[in-house]
Parts: sequence; C-alpha cells; structure tokens
Amino acid sequence: MPRFRDLVGQVSIKTVTGNMETLVRGVAYDSRAVEPGYLFVCIKGEKHDGHDFVGDAVRRGAVALIVERDVAVPEGVASVMVSNSREALARVAQAFYGDPSRSMVCAGVTGTKGKTTTTHLVKGVLDASGRWCGIIGTVGHVIGDEVVQAKHTTPESLDIQRMLSEMREKGQTAAAMEVSSHAVVQGRVLGVDFDIGVFTNIGHDHLDFHGTFENYLAAKASFFESLGAGRSPKGLTRTAVINLDQPHAGHIISRTRADVVTYGITSDADVRAEDVQLLPHAASFVARTPAGRAEVRLKLTGVFNVYNALAAIACGIAAGASLDEAKAGVERVTGVPGRFETIDEGQPFAVVVDFAHTPDSLENVLKAARSLGKGQMTVVFGCGGDRDRTKRPMMGEIAATLADHVIITSDNPRSEDPESICREIEDGVLRVRRPREGYEVIVSRADAIKRALSLAREGDVVVIAGKGHETYQIFWDRTIHFDDREVARDYLRERMAGAEV
Repeated sequence: MPRFRDLVGQVSIKTVTGNMETLVRGVAYDSRAVEPGYLFVCIKGEKHDGHDFVGDAVRRGAVALIVERDVAVPEGVASVMVSNSREALARVAQAFYGDPSRSMVCAGVTGTKGKTTTTHLVKGVLDASGRWCGIIGTVGHVIGDEVVQAKHTTPESLDIQRMLSEMREKGQTAAAMEVSSHAVVQGRVLGVDFDIGVFTNIGHDHLDFHGTFENYLAAKASFFESLGAGRSPKGLTRTAVINLDQPHAGHIISRTRADVVTYGITSDADVRAEDVQLLPHAASFVARTPAGRAEVRLKLTGVFNVYNALAAIACGIAAGASLDEAKAGVERVTGVPGRFETIDEGQPFAVVVDFAHTPDSLENVLKAARSLGKGQMTVVFGCGGDRDRTKRPMMGEIAATLADHVIITSDNPRSEDPESICREIEDGVLRVRRPREGYEVIVSRADAIKRALSLAREGDVVVIAGKGHETYQIFWDRTIHFDDREVARDYLRERMAGAEV
C-alpha cells in the first residue's frame, strides 16, 4: 500500500496535520464510497461540498484527508490542505493507480458534437492497427470486453485513472476518451498523458455552465494548450487533429504547441474527403492523406460521419497506423447507440433516434434524415431543463424550417416546468412559419413519440431527437426509466402486428 506522503508528492500543499507515513488502501471523493484505510478527498461540487461529509468519511474508516478549507480533523487522521482539491484528486489518482496513461496511447476527442462516434471510430482504427483500444465516453466505457454504463461524458479524475488501470490490466494498450468542456475546466483529465487531441467542432451549447461562448471556446482551446510538444513516453509525436472546416480552427491551432494535422472536406486539409457519396445507411468517399489515397466505404451515413471518419483516420496516422489499417478500422464500425440509430420493426417508413440536442446537431440530423424517405418528415424533440435556454427557440426555428411536421415535447425537464420549456421552443417555431404539416405540443414524451409514429405513412421519416442512448428521464423530484428506442419499438410492434391481422 502506498504512503499518504507518496500519493501527494506532486500536490502543492499548504499545511500538514498528522502522520504522513499513514498507509492508504483506497481513495474516494464520495464519503459513501469510503472504506477502512481510505483517503477522502473533499471536493466542492455543484450540489454538495465534500467538506460537510468529513465526519461520515472518518466514521466509515478514512485515515487521511485532503481539504481546501479548515475542518475538524479527528485525532489519528492525517490531512493536508491544498488550494485546489480537484487538482489534488487528479494527481493522487494518477499516483495511486500507477500512472497508467504513461504506457497507453491516449486520444482525447473534444467538440460540441461528434465526440461519441469519433471515439468509436478511433477505437476501430487503433484495434485494426494492433493496439487494443478502450473507450471512456457518453454511451458507455469499453473496458476489455465489457461495456460499463456511463454517468458523465467525462468521469471524475479518480474514475478515469481507475478505468485506465483496468484497461491496462486487461491488456488494452490504447484509450479513446471523450473530453467535455466541463471536464477540462474542472481538471478531470489532469494527469492523463494524451498523445493525440481531436477538435471536431464547436457550436451553441453549455452556456449555462460557461456563461459565454468565449469562455466555452477557451475551455476547448485549453485542452490543446495542455497537450504539450515533442514526443510522448510512448514514442509518438504529440499531435492536435483539427477540423479545418470549422470557423474557430485557427484559434485552436494557435493555442497548441503540438504538431497539427488538419482534416476537412471543403478546405485544403492534410486529411480530406473527396467525391463524397451519401446513401440512406452508408457513405463513401476518397480519403487523401499524407500517407496516400484510399477509397472508404462507411457503414454510417451523413456528412457529419464523414468528418468523424476523417478525424479517426488522422488519429490513426498520428498513432502510427498504416492507411490500410485506418481505412479498415473506420469501415468496420457499424453504428453507435443513439447516434443516428435506425429503428426497424418492419414498418414501411424510417425511424431515427439521435442524441441531437444542440441547434447544429439537430440541423445536421434532419438534413441527413431526408435521404431516408421521399415522404413527409416529422421530428419529435424537446430541450433539457436547467440548461442553456437560449438554444430552445433556435432549435424550434431549425425544426420548423427543415421538417414537415414538428412535435414539441419534454426532454429532461429537471427542476423546470416542462410546459414552459415547450413554449420557449414554440416561440422559435413561430419565428419562421408553421411547418407545412403544422406543429403540436405534447408534453408527455411517450405520447409525443407514439403520435409521430401513428401519423407516419409509407416513405415517411420520423426523427426522435434529444436523448439518443439515454435510458432515463429526469424530473424535479424523480428519475424514471425512459428509452426513446424502447417506446418506438413497442409501438411499432403493436402497429405492425395490427397490420398483419
């Protein structure tokens, strides 16, 4: 077991109390997870302050503490005071788990949209190149042969280091990680030795947390500042993979010291797609790269997935994969849960479930969905409560412009009134025009989905947007099980069974 002194060796300490030779058998930032012999790190979160639970942690067996402010420390418990306990947690976790990322190829993907699919494509490429790759991300963490349910896009630093350690123990030599802007600001990825950073795009999102778009952009840019320059301990040149077609690409490039590899379709990028062909359930393009030319046939559709594939190919090349391996890797990915996921129960119309919850992502999904049928397109969506309100009318406007029929519904209302959220979306619908087939407000998400499916006829398209892979719905007083895909499948089975009678 490590000593408390050894775990805080890379931490800037203000004061020390107690025996620094205390042996530590585990680390926790939630007092409920503390066991005898643990170090408890007090973090101030959005809802709770760990300092208020020191007594509980000690009763459960904590032998050491890391704090940011004065607390009553029981006799026999060692403690250090630091200026930033989140930063301290990251460094302690790195030391406790033996710095696993130092021996693993690590790629971090950040951007408003595309993170999830890109990490799965990166895994495909690295697997194809002989580096068995794990994933830390929104729809689940891939650790060895297991998929572990995810609570956050990017977990706390302690959980990240634990998962990287488990990946290493199971023989995985690489990891692809979604890096949210929240995680960057809160220091959750501190201590991860990234070889590659990917910038997919930046759009209108998370202003409830960052306050302004400039702060949001700064958070993204700071991730690339932290990449560093030169070669990593794994012998790879640290590389920033940047979507050059994005308006803010130049700003990101100006902030990194890493080597830069760009990708795009409309720009003269290092890795670019030409002759892009989109089919209802596939896409093809010619990839032109510094390593040569390859004809790529994706099992995914949409221009956004061509971009995601280009990012993964660029990552692969930066990680030492051949172009043939990169091509094979992106071509083997058949889909990602809740990302342009089609629901097929034999119905004569298309149904798509997607996580799109920002103006840009909703626009992209609706444009891509048009290729799935020649009939009318209906979109069902809402917006989350206690989140950026300014995007609500924007999304309403986009839906009214691109869809024939709009059904506004509830998403995760949290502490807000679902009807009020719907009215703010409705304001956007009415800014432009009523959709050709009109619009409806149905607050019950299940009823809204069933209504959309009941209206669909042969050749039509139904898009259910906003929650994607999520299997829950959050209200102010409870969280219930809810899965858009389950609701759609159940209704479609009933409808098709009735049609066969």
